[in-house]
Amino acid sequence: MSTSLKINRTLGLLPDMTRMEQSLYEKGYNMVSGVDEAGRGPLAGPVVAAAVIMPKGMKFEGLTDSKKLTAKRREELFDEIVASEAVCSIGVIDNFTIDKINILKASLMAMRKAVMTLCQKPEIVLIDGQHTIPNLDIPQFAIIGGDAICDCISAASVIAKVTRDRIMDKYQELYPEFSFSIHRGYPTPQHIRELKTFGPTEIHRKTFRPVEEIIKYIAIDIE
Repeated sequence: MSTSLKINRTLGLLPDMTRMEQSLYEKGYNMVSGVDEAGRGPLAGPVVAAAVIMPKGMKFEGLTDSKKLTAKRREELFDEIVASEAVCSIGVIDNFTIDKINILKASLMAMRKAVMTLCQKPEIVLIDGQHTIPNLDIPQFAIIGGDAICDCISAASVIAKVTRDRIMDKYQELYPEFSFSIHRGYPTPQHIRELKTFGPTEIHRKTFRPVEEIIKYIAIDIE
């Protein structure tokens, strides 16, 4: 079963949606997994997804969508979640696969990988966004804005974001001419300047337009 649930604030549906997890617990579900990804927009690096099963009643102070947290608080929450009784797993899909199959399919692949590698099988999966995971034999719901209202999705958001940031920090060491520890591969003005100056690296997504255009420019210049 796959269902997409869209939050419609104008229709007053938000209060009902915030009870999604509680409603599932009340119906007898104990193994509810939240799933989210980080890294769909960057021009370089992998896309990373995380799946998190939080025991009923588990709470983390200030937990919300990772994009709304400071880097310091994300790191703190990451450590708190990993050290807790929550069950966590990640799925990483590299830039070569992203170029081959496109970023949406790669993101869903990373999500499926994260869910399938959980050490405990969830009874139901809640996914941030509008797309459900293909070829998953577990009931699932896609919830637009879920990373801000479902604790298990918020936890997955934090795990995915911090994991990807740490991967990009490693790439900073391999490619010191690029400021990956600052822009994380996103198309910031600084990153675009670096691309134009040094050209794409092996971890750049060659099918993403800014990178693709620079590759064409370099080819023309060589000719």
